[in-house]
Amino acid sequence: MVDEPRLVVFDWDGTLVDSFATIVAALSQAFTTADVPVPGAASVRRVVGLSLAEAVATLAPGEPAETLERLAAGYRQAYTALLAGGEAGERLFHGVEEVLTLLDREGWVLGIATGKSQGGLAAALARHGLTGRFATLQTADQGPGKPHPAMLERAMGEVGATPQATVMVGDTVFDMAMARAAGATAVGVMWGYHPAEELRGAGAAAVLETMDELPAVLRAIP
Repeated sequence: MVDEPRLVVFDWDGTLVDSFATIVAALSQAFTTADVPVPGAASVRRVVGLSLAEAVATLAPGEPAETLERLAAGYRQAYTALLAGGEAGERLFHGVEEVLTLLDREGWVLGIATGKSQGGLAAALARHGLTGRFATLQTADQGPGKPHPAMLERAMGEVGATPQATVMVGDTVFDMAMARAAGATAVGVMWGYHPAEELRGAGAAAVLETMDELPAVLRAIP
């Protein structure tokens, strides 16, 4: 009998990669160019993880659709330019590469579910040397974004995993809610954008202090 796949799906920004400074800078440029009040870092922190369209709409309430489209396009352009110019301080969080390697050895199928676009995720994976490390890549431009369960459901379908054998690891309540809606186990991380108490309140079965704790947490899940 073939063992049932065990799937662990990671959020990207704030979970595997520290990209907050770049996100804030790109949004600031986009809002300034569009002559819309620039959101503060605290407000930005609350929307990371949503699709870009949802994030921009939340940060610029009441703005017409045309302006929201300009903001989204301006953000993409600014983010790309910051990376190309070497001005971004984006980096993998401590322990990420080592833990991914260990989980792969232990037989876990690895996936990503992110609010980034497909192109943005592909470029990010290449920047950090992670292209090909994940069996399933789910992005917001393939369908509904977080907290809707669609991304996680597609990931499970692609690798043949059941909800009972699936774990979502993320740093926001959107990740936790998505996992619960999909019937999967939610694991939070406290180095990202939403505090540990909010992650627990949204359904996290555990909240990690460091990435190194993840393998033991996964082994303990029934």
